[in-house]
Amino acid sequence: MSEKNTDPNPVIKFIILYIILALALFIPAGTIFWLQGGIYIIIMIVFSTSFIIYLKKKDPELLEARAKTKATESWDKKIGVIAGIFILAMYILPGFDAVRFHWSSIPLIINTIGFFGMILAIILFFLVTRENTYLSRVIEIQEERGHKVITTGPYKIVRHPMYLALIVLYPSHCLALGSFYALIPSLGVIITIIVQIHYEDKKLHEELEGYKEYATKTRYKLIPGIW
Repeated sequence: MSEKNTDPNPVIKFIILYIILALALFIPAGTIFWLQGGIYIIIMIVFSTSFIIYLKKKDPELLEARAKTKATESWDKKIGVIAGIFILAMYILPGFDAVRFHWSSIPLIINTIGFFGMILAIILFFLVTRENTYLSRVIEIQEERGHKVITTGPYKIVRHPMYLALIVLYPSHCLALGSFYALIPSLGVIITIIVQIHYEDKKLHEELEGYKEYATKTRYKLIPGIW
């Protein structure tokens, strides 16, 4: 597929998503003069823009797959709704907590650690994206694209490195924005990720050729030496 044939809808969807997330951050804060919030938005805009440009050039089919949001499995739909509620809470709470009401008192060093964690997660996200062209946001076996097991890059270490990136990203997001209270819904998201991994790994074992053999060689699903 050439770049000129790429459906523009994925780009539009990414833009709309980040407009909504920016509003979810700054409306509860009651001000646009929020240093951590501004830095956060800049990081995410730079990342998203770089991500879109990279995929439009290197893997436009993956860009379209990442924009797909209609789950086919009932458990995937349910987990997606629950995770979405938790993620929305993670964006709404910091504005109330760190800016409007000052419930949490987080020193600058913790904010810095949070931003550092975000950047690490983004780097891992890029490494995973570079290796796995089948990285859809919904759980599906992409037979029309010749879906095969990925065993290179981060996939040599754990079977679900994208979820590892998200588990690093979400708590880091809360600390970067200065909210301990936002860690509560971030824990909820992490729990949904663990449940998602259970069902996804089961589906891949049953339906993706070669995955069972891969799982015997790469034993850990998420965290090396632990799980």
